[in-house]
Amino acid sequence: MTYRLLFLLNDAPFFVTHRLPLAIAAQKAGFEVHVSVPYDEQAVRTIRGAGIIHHDVPLRRGARGFLGELKLLKAYWQLIGGLRPELLHAVTMKPVLYGGLVARLRRVPAVVHAITGLGYLFLIEGVLARLQRTVVMVLYRIALAHPNLRVVFQNPDDLTLFAQRRVVRPGSHTIIRGCGVDLEDYAPTPEPPEPAVVLFPARIIGDKGVREFVNAARMLREEGSDAIFRIAGRLDADNPTDVGAETVRRWQSEGWIQWRGYLTDMPAAFAACRIVCLPSYREGLPRVLIEAAACGRPIVTTDVPGCREVVQDGGNGILVPARDANAVADALRTLIADGSLRQKMGAKGRERAATEFSSERFVAESLDAYRAVLGGTLPIKDQVI
Repeated sequence: MTYRLLFLLNDAPFFVTHRLPLAIAAQKAGFEVHVSVPYDEQAVRTIRGAGIIHHDVPLRRGARGFLGELKLLKAYWQLIGGLRPELLHAVTMKPVLYGGLVARLRRVPAVVHAITGLGYLFLIEGVLARLQRTVVMVLYRIALAHPNLRVVFQNPDDLTLFAQRRVVRPGSHTIIRGCGVDLEDYAPTPEPPEPAVVLFPARIIGDKGVREFVNAARMLREEGSDAIFRIAGRLDADNPTDVGAETVRRWQSEGWIQWRGYLTDMPAAFAACRIVCLPSYREGLPRVLIEAAACGRPIVTTDVPGCREVVQDGGNGILVPARDANAVADALRTLIADGSLRQKMGAKGRERAATEFSSERFVAESLDAYRAVLGGTLPIKDQVI
């Protein structure tokens, strides 16, 4: 018997960078692998090139509107009902909420849900935000009530929140920290020559701490630092905290930062910098920090869920409070000035990446989650990873 595995995600490039190795490993284990993501030409070409069957879906990240939600529910209802997968793996909020509901109604035998972070809604305050969070948690409770599932969390803070609100059942969850990196692709390189380059490698949205990064850069530049503060990331108009192209261009024209746009060769981007900085407000577990650690770069990030899972303060980087540009500037000032500290932290980061965050470890732990809901075996017991 060939088992069908269906991935539900909200972004095709994200699937390629974060879940493609797992999908390929599942193929080798005997699954017929399908993925439902909105169409993206380059990413879908990669997906199909790996022998994975792609299904388009009317899902736009950040989009709102009752009719759009109904269209998505209908698409999932038809896809899951027609495909009848033995295993469903949903990643990110809407695929988990809507896919989880449909999986229950369609009686999908086994389900794995990945909670990859709680996003903007869990960062804002106010009466309306609290009401929305309550509604979302009720929807999560419904989606995660499948009788045979594993809920995968990336950090203990998110798991604690769901457990305290009784959204997940005892024994139905596990923690898999991040989705790993290829340690051969992401390898240490010598530091580039002066001036020091500090890299912000993320989407250019407020919740990633880009304003704190730019304000820290401004402080240090006004002090006379010759360091270069570089942003490698794309705008995200679908996100409520997107800062917009005009603002980024103004930052660049004022001389505080360089904007390189969205880069596909991240190992080269890390090789061209000395320090990586991500002052995010909250994460699931940011892959980019694992990549930076694997490349032997010291990291300045925030002491928040997700980020502190990768960076040990004083070990492979420096943790600072969220929303505190002065603290970011202080940490960067320290690392810019101290080459031996950078080398020590970079070596520690590589060691942590190799022992805790390899792609092989992520794939093995994910296949264990599949095994848990499939009665202890995969389609082929001696799978190749």
